[in-house]
Amino acid sequence: MGKYWSKMARLYYCSASLDYVRGLLNYSLSCCVNALLQSFSATTELLDILNKWHPSDGTGERNVPLQLRNALEAMRDKSHPVPHKDFLNCLYHQAIRPSTQQDADEIFHIVLNLSQKQMSDAAVAQEIRSLYEIKVETQVVCSKCKFIHGVPSSLFSLPLAICERENTLESCIKSFFKLQKLPDSEKFYCDRCDEKQPCTHEVKLASLPPILCVHLKRFRNDGFTRKLSNKVTFLERFSTGIFAAGQSENADCLKADEYYSLYAVVVHIGTAMFGHCTAFIRSNQDEMWYYADDHRVRPVRDSGTAYLLLYRKKSWNSSG
Repeated sequence: MGKYWSKMARLYYCSASLDYVRGLLNYSLSCCVNALLQSFSATTELLDILNKWHPSDGTGERNVPLQLRNALEAMRDKSHPVPHKDFLNCLYHQAIRPSTQQDADEIFHIVLNLSQKQMSDAAVAQEIRSLYEIKVETQVVCSKCKFIHGVPSSLFSLPLAICERENTLESCIKSFFKLQKLPDSEKFYCDRCDEKQPCTHEVKLASLPPILCVHLKRFRNDGFTRKLSNKVTFLERFSTGIFAAGQSENADCLKADEYYSLYAVVVHIGTAMFGHCTAFIRSNQDEMWYYADDHRVRPVRDSGTAYLLLYRKKSWNSSG
């Protein structure tokens, strides 16, 4: 098997030699992890953070942050035939089952959570968290006394529901932060009234991260799992002002000169039960989009349909 991998890697590497965008062989249905690795590799800030870590000699082959760092570095090494194999084996031993379909958003969270949990340097672990962390507050307001019950929380990806019609990213974001009146069957216990009362529910934004991952929720369970293939139109660049309606009153996370720039897209092809993951990556070298389908990489003109969108925060006043 080792000889087969090396031979295949050499055969297809010619299509995958562009900086950090390179082909990755499918190993035990690893297309989901392969696509995520393409996005992690394009997130150059992540490897910069991981390189600040100095693991002890006893850090083993089942340590996720170590194997993730090794994989990202190996993806930049043209002489390395299978840069992701040890990382896959690490995940297979403790987090996911090989030869089964995986969900990209779920694996994204598993990798980030294990990278923090298994990181011996608390400061580096916090940097990884801060790179992706979206801080929000869930507010439940009593309709009688107007008391606000606020619960802060954090997310690694922004989970946006899509409708069974054409959608836009802006409409999905507005829907996520929309004030909702809960039905009478879901009355909330108000501490001030000391009884259950009708209420409203709302999510407020507290802070935005340097890297914003948007999860377009294409899967629904109505007794059985099905996929929504409806179109979602999204911009390659948008101002952080798109979140203005959802900003918390006490937050100051929206800057007039800041915007998000799309640099990676994870795509789900197929149905809920039989799917395949690929990735679109925008190169920092030539600003072109490249399509990575396991070991095959080719240039494309746009980023296609999406399941996960990754945006990098930038400033209009900076040269980048």
